[in-house]
Amino acid sequence: MFTGLVQSLARVVHLKEDGDGGRVLTISRPETMAKIDLGESIAVNGCCLTVAAFFEDALQFQAGPETLLKTNLGQLAVGDAVNLEQALRVGDRLGGHFVTGHIDGVGQVVRKEQQGEWLMIEFASPPTFDELMVNKGSIAVDGISLTIVETTPGRFRVMVIPHTRDHTTLGLKAVGASVNLELDLLAKHVQKLLANLNVTI
Repeated sequence: MFTGLVQSLARVVHLKEDGDGGRVLTISRPETMAKIDLGESIAVNGCCLTVAAFFEDALQFQAGPETLLKTNLGQLAVGDAVNLEQALRVGDRLGGHFVTGHIDGVGQVVRKEQQGEWLMIEFASPPTFDELMVNKGSIAVDGISLTIVETTPGRFRVMVIPHTRDHTTLGLKAVGASVNLELDLLAKHVQKLLANLNVTI
């Protein structure tokens, strides 16, 4: 479980194909992650991955074919920036929202506009996401907990504060770039519950 509060911006330093469609990702190890345990979970662009190996200056992860297909991790190149967040520990503050690290789909940056100190970003998203997104609701974009400003069919907009713009991948993403999307966990449970009860709203 994660909060969507990115701890560090890191870089891909090496990529290696890992048989049967998998991939080994080696990512620079930020100073904020001085204590790492083998096998622990870390969100990489919002995708929950297991630390397969670690070194003084790097972390290594294995991503399977399904992960590469359903996220933007398969598009990463050496030098690309990624967002990192260690898993939530019992007793930690939950400053963002409940984020599982299980990506629901991939969206795309369609517009960026600086509005004073704030950065407005509009994303395209799969049409099936529309009913699970609401104005002022939560969504995780590349692992970043964000508040939806407005939704329209197949689109949603967010306003990014300067700190988030400067310390996550959002400030670096160009129009056309893909992003990992995780919908609000509570909304998904409510949708399934109502579906099982044959309730429509």
